[in-house]
Amino acid sequence: MNVIFLGPPGAGKGTQAVRVCERLGIPQISTGDILRRAIKEQTPTGLAAKAYIDAGALVPDSVVIDIVRERLAQEDCQKGYVLDGFPRTVPQAQALAGFADIDAVVDIDVSDEKLIARLSGRRVCPACGGTYHTSRLNGRTDCERCGAALIQRDDDKAETVLSRLNVYHKQTAPLIEFYEQRGLLRRVDGAQPMEDCFEAILKALGETK
Repeated sequence: MNVIFLGPPGAGKGTQAVRVCERLGIPQISTGDILRRAIKEQTPTGLAAKAYIDAGALVPDSVVIDIVRERLAQEDCQKGYVLDGFPRTVPQAQALAGFADIDAVVDIDVSDEKLIARLSGRRVCPACGGTYHTSRLNGRTDCERCGAALIQRDDDKAETVLSRLNVYHKQTAPLIEFYEQRGLLRRVDGAQPMEDCFEAILKALGETK
């Protein structure tokens, strides 16, 4: 089964993608990972991507698409895969349709209000990397592992989260419509407990736990 995962920042898309891959025995394909891998292995497309990165420029769609095409042609993808982080735009989706048959697109849907509360409440320990949420700290402001003062990362501040969500919606709304028109979209409530969300995804994909 060839599946695409969509979802806003903080929706739990990556976590659920890993679980689905383990359940179905297929690889998770992350564009960031395969880009780094292509650069490390010095493939022609990897070298092309590195040239843009070294110049401080964004890697163009044409190069990203070539890297995804290379990855999907590998042996471990022949029984299926989960694409996480690609496509991000309709032109990318149109290009993907030229070399891949997608069976389903899972959209993990969470309201902006819940995502802002989920992400802006996150606190991290700068010393040991521990991650916490204010809803479970009971007023505590230090790390229970090492005692260092917890901090809120700039990326987790409410205004930053809202900005990221606005970019996501602007970019992804046409993509959701693209797949909905093709009868591939499967919406799942991402606000429910993690296990319930996982079961809902399996059901949407026609799988049983």
